[in-house]
Amino acid sequence: MPFLATLSTIFIVLSAILVAIGWVLISRGKARAHKRTMIAAAISAIIFFTIYMSRTIFIGNTSFGGPADLEIYYTIFLVFHIILATVGAVFGVVSLTLGFKRNIRKHRKVGPYTSVIWFFTAITGVMVYLFLYILFDQGETTNLFRAIFGG
Repeated sequence: MPFLATLSTIFIVLSAILVAIGWVLISRGKARAHKRTMIAAAISAIIFFTIYMSRTIFIGNTSFGGPADLEIYYTIFLVFHIILATVGAVFGVVSLTLGFKRNIRKHRKVGPYTSVIWFFTAITGVMVYLFLYILFDQGETTNLFRAIFGG
């Protein structure tokens, strides 16, 4: 298990758990605890993204090492996960902005969608991790600089 991939996956799972806790807190009327928990979830997601991007740039992305006949399904799944993660990040920024600006009416409308998207993002992210590092042999890893400049 590669350390940085494992660590980044832990942080994305932690962010989803914190979002779930935040949802429970607000449903119980605990707005201050909800706010603190959602900020912690956002920080966890930012830590994930920082580790992920650093690993991608300096170490590289790992290709699918499983059976060739499954690679197309993995690729389709990965594209779905990337789209979901991008949409989830945008919704997250919008939800946090609405919350910080105290636009609670809109925040209440967007927040549940954001949470559900983020849960699916975390689940599919864990599945990508399992496909790349646990269920199959690890594929080749090439960092950004080698991919661009060769070597």
